[in-house]
Amino acid sequence: MRRAERRRKVENDSVKSALCLALLACAPVFALAQQPAPAAPIPAPILTAQKVFVANGGMDAVSLQEFRRLGLSDNEPYNSFYAAMKSWGRYQLVESPADADLVLALRFTAPQLQISFDILDGKTHFLLWTITQPVEPAARKSTWRRNIAAANASLVDSFKALTAPATP
Repeated sequence: MRRAERRRKVENDSVKSALCLALLACAPVFALAQQPAPAAPIPAPILTAQKVFVANGGMDAVSLQEFRRLGLSDNEPYNSFYAAMKSWGRYQLVESPADADLVLALRFTAPQLQISFDILDGKTHFLLWTITQPVEPAARKSTWRRNIAAANASLVDSFKALTAPATP
């Protein structure tokens, strides 16, 4: 019986040693997995653009019904976003997509209550980026306007951060 016990102890020790070696071999992989991935590049047209066309992508039917019920214009999100972009002053806002380096297509959607805009290359029309911001719900028209303006300001802030020069 002692021989069988010794054999099991040797087998157990061998298995433990193999597991330890396997874990040590995987340690560099685990260490890499815990480190954040390096930042991917921002598409060049976003960083070099000077002229922007803001397109009204509209809203879904649920949002449209709610806006009309509250007496709000379905252009409210677009008008607020356009004003925030104009106030920023980073880009020249143009009246035609043909004149733009970038096209920003804004849309309001429910039931998540969010405003988002797609950033499209003005020449190729390829989607380059999407920025989304939640909108706080409200029961009053004035509160809706304030919440839409706040969400649009956050969208523009996110766009500012995206276009800011990278810090080393």
